[in-house]
Amino acid sequence: MEIERKFTIKKLPENLEQYPSRLIEQGYLNTNPVVRVRRDEDEYYLTYKGKGLLAREEYNLPLTEEAYHHLIQKADGRIITKRRYLLPCDPYTIELDVFHGDLAPLVIAEVEFPSVKEAQDFLPPDWFQDDVTMDPAYHNSNLIHSDR
Repeated sequence: MEIERKFTIKKLPENLEQYPSRLIEQGYLNTNPVVRVRRDEDEYYLTYKGKGLLAREEYNLPLTEEAYHHLIQKADGRIITKRRYLLPCDPYTIELDVFHGDLAPLVIAEVEFPSVKEAQDFLPPDWFQDDVTMDPAYHNSNLIHSDR
């Protein structure tokens, strides 16, 4: 089960380069249900996500590099490329996605939680702007077709 909230941000944190980051490339084979292929540095996955905004089922299956390259060619819409920074927000981690290509300058902060209650009780840092958790337009599976 994936339980997460998503936010736009007011401004990028200072010294962003000091935080660990990784380059992610992903494409969507289907959006209802969501079936995604992802390259996360040198790791490759096929992901299934169920319905939902705040909480939903998620299953990740490892892929070989060869299988990833075969499947990414079958993706619908744009291929998303983003740099994901991992920022501590005790006891959580903020995953700050800085989108590349034609989705730039979009930046989305995501925070995952072990329970719906913790997600609902979370007080975001002051550099977060709008809570877009319940806005499906900010799901990556919808960004593949957006005019951003």
